[in-house]
Amino acid sequence: MITFTIDGKEVQGQEDWTVLDVAKWHGIDIPTLCYHPAVEPYGACRLCVVEVDDGRRSRVVISCMYPIREGIKVLTDTPRINNVRRWIVQLLLDESPASPKMQELATKFGVTPSRFKKAGVDFACHLCGLCVRACHEVVGAQALTFGNRGLRKEITSPFHTGSKECLSCGTCLYVCPTGAMEQLFDKVGA
Repeated sequence: MITFTIDGKEVQGQEDWTVLDVAKWHGIDIPTLCYHPAVEPYGACRLCVVEVDDGRRSRVVISCMYPIREGIKVLTDTPRINNVRRWIVQLLLDESPASPKMQELATKFGVTPSRFKKAGVDFACHLCGLCVRACHEVVGAQALTFGNRGLRKEITSPFHTGSKECLSCGTCLYVCPTGAMEQLFDKVGA
């Protein structure tokens, strides 16, 4: 077992665990959006940021991907971390203002929609990849994938055609944190 501290509390975790795994195990709240225990971490949303002091320097890292190390000091609620999280929530809220999850996070962090709001879009996909990962890792199908690159990147079916792999199980709908998958499901499904 590896021993370190989270917010001054001494905690332990197994060698292959991340900071987020240990925090969840010990009941310490770290907000997440693209994380789900059924799939491998991806680190897309960056909402799970924490401050880690390894004795040489302190830096902001994403807790879902950062491996635990002996003696590190993790802080989950500092002005620096809360500022980063507020900016992340602001950007995500502006893309999906009608999403219940985004509204919940906005309330928690005191964020209101800004002037950068995307016009005509209430439930935008944040490309967190939860639906793609759940389809591959949990369902065992490959009905979803990332398509295009850069600013045109999107969640789609392979080759942008209705997928014969789709089982219509609804896993992608269930794990989607913004509700955007409901709009994409008709386009992607068989």
